Order: sequence, then C-alpha cells, then structure tokens
Amino acid sequence: MAQENKSYIPGKTGSSNRNVAFRVAEAYKMIRTNLLFTLANAKSKVVIFSSAEPSAGKSTLCSNLAIVMAQTGAKVLLIDADMRKPVQHRNFRVSKSLGLSKILGNLNTFEECVVRNVVPGLDLLPSGSIPPNPSELLGSDKMKSLLDKAEEVYDYIFMDSPPLAVVADALVLAPQSAGVVLVARQKQTTYDELEECIESVKRIDAAVLGVVVTDVHATSAGYMRYDSKYYYRSYNYEYGRRAKSDD
Repeated sequence: MAQENKSYIPGKTGSSNRNVAFRVAEAYKMIRTNLLFTLANAKSKVVIFSSAEPSAGKSTLCSNLAIVMAQTGAKVLLIDADMRKPVQHRNFRVSKSLGLSKILGNLNTFEECVVRNVVPGLDLLPSGSIPPNPSELLGSDKMKSLLDKAEEVYDYIFMDSPPLAVVADALVLAPQSAGVVLVARQKQTTYDELEECIESVKRIDAAVLGVVVTDVHATSAGYMRYDSKYYYRSYNYEYGRRAKSDD
C-alpha cells in the first residue's frame, strides 16, 4: 500500500495488492458513512480536519474522504487551509500559485483559483503562496464570506488545517464549521496531546465530530477484525480512555 504521505485514491489504485486496496477503500467508506450521519442535521457542511502533531496523516485522510464523498454524487470542495505547510496541490498534481491566500489577500478571485474536477465531483482550492499571517487571514471577514458563498454551491466543504498543538489556525476556522475531525496516529499521538486538542476545541464552543486513528492494524488493536489503515469513532465513544488499553 502507498505510504501515508501520498494520496491513495479509492477506486483508482494501481496497487498490486488489490485485497489490501479494497479493505482500505472500505475503511474510507465506513468513515464516510459515520460522517454523513454526523452531518445530517448540522447547520453547516464545513468540516475541519486537524491533528495534534505533524505526520499524523490528516492531509491524506482529508483528501481521500473528499474523494469518496464525491463518489456519492455530492458536490464537494476541498480547501487546503494549511497555508504553512500545504500538500494538497501535490496530492492532486496541480499548482498552488493561485489559491486561498490569494483570495484572502484580494489578489485573485475564487473562480481564478479553484481547480475544477480534480476527480469527478470534487473541486480543489489550493493554499496559494505562503503568507506571513495565515491565522489572521483565516479569521478574516473575507474567509467567512468565502465559506458562506461556497456553502451555496457545494454540498460539503472539507478543510485541511495545520496541527492544533502547533498553531491555532484550526481553532480560528472551527466556529465557522460543523466541527473538527481530529486525526491521531497509532503509537505516535499521545493521549495527553489528543485530550488537550479536544479541550481546546470545546473551549471555543466548537464540536469535535470524531477521532480517526491511522496506522491501526489487526495485530495491534483488538477491536479491529481486518487489517485497516483507518478507524473512526465519534468523540462520545470516549476515545482516550477506551483506546488506552490497546497500547
């Protein structure tokens, strides 16, 4: 299977291990189902993806969930809101020279920056050039206006944001969204780090939609019955206490 820093596209893999590819695609669909149920009655269809620390797999998860969401027939917009260390332009092999930072800086329009149909049903707004003030741009009235207009056009908007424990960008965006999906890597993310991120989101009265644990394998997790790279539970499953016994 492809490494986590590369974009695995469900349904379009060239992997020789098709059995593994099938199980990974099914894991994404399981997360999609949970997310659809969670968002069913939400006032906003904007979802923020973040993690406690770098290299947890949030960007790959975000892009692949956007792909499988588009496969339902929904119109999806993926925004690379990590204007510090963007990767989505590489995942989809497009330029990031025009993107979010250019729109928020009043240099270009949305129509000039969005990349249409990077896969069927999915549009991508790259990060744009790296600005000196990402948090201020994300918290601006221009950002709020962009999301308001995007929600008139798209069924779902997924935003890839920087790690919560590193910078506050995800917290700036969270009040404008349905909530935050936190990504944790098995045997890397600590429970203290994850709980601190959850408390940070709750302190601003935003919602934690769920926690996705990456790099989970049958040999290291008793609750998994197949070798999957991803496992999802909503936050009210009390991830921190329940999962602690699995390490």
